[in-house]
Amino acid sequence: MRRLAVVLLLLATATPAQAATPGAGVVSRVGAGKSLFAANCARCHGPRGRGTEDDGPALDDTGALGADFYDRTGYMPLDDPHSQPWRTRVLFSERQIRSLVAYVASLGHGPSIPSPQWRRASIPAGLKLFRDHCAGCHQIVAQGGIATGARVPPLNKSTPRQIAEAVRVGPYLMPRFSPRAITPTQLNDIVAYVQWTKHPDDRGGWAIGHLGPWPEGMVTWLLAASVLVAMCVLIGRRMRS
Repeated sequence: MRRLAVVLLLLATATPAQAATPGAGVVSRVGAGKSLFAANCARCHGPRGRGTEDDGPALDDTGALGADFYDRTGYMPLDDPHSQPWRTRVLFSERQIRSLVAYVASLGHGPSIPSPQWRRASIPAGLKLFRDHCAGCHQIVAQGGIATGARVPPLNKSTPRQIAEAVRVGPYLMPRFSPRAITPTQLNDIVAYVQWTKHPDDRGGWAIGHLGPWPEGMVTWLLAASVLVAMCVLIGRRMRS
């Protein structure tokens, strides 16, 4: 009976705060993110992430996914909110990025950060999907290019998670693909193919920067024509001597 009384006493004196301790780190992270947001993002997106009339959009649907993508690629913050985001040096530490992501995620009900399972995905299927949805701007080997009104970045520095995030976010003029338009399995295939393009199997030899078949063919013909002209000149000189 005495042991039972001790157990009941311990249970009665336990406070709810002890059970809530694991969530304290999340709360403090959101608080730190709020300070970082006020100093670096509120000028364009507003003090509560609701956007401003002429500059940045509202962030209530951005979620952790969008915040993680823009912060880890150096796309944000921008000096001019009307300029195109471009991959630059990341200005925040890992801890600061997590804090900012946690705060932006708390502003609404946006999507969470994806975790692409690309290592067992299909590269041929990813090639077809990338050709149909992405190669028109990024080129077939993801080397980037120029589209009307925008620069298209190469994807050689993008991590698998950033590739998956970009598909769902649709940064700048890039279209946003929902899970219905590109399923998670298809997204894994696309990520697998883009990863392959970083170190492709160049069985034909000199890749010439993976510019594509037309420019590579033109370079080949130019080299062949140069060799042919040199041989003609050499033969002509020998015939004169």
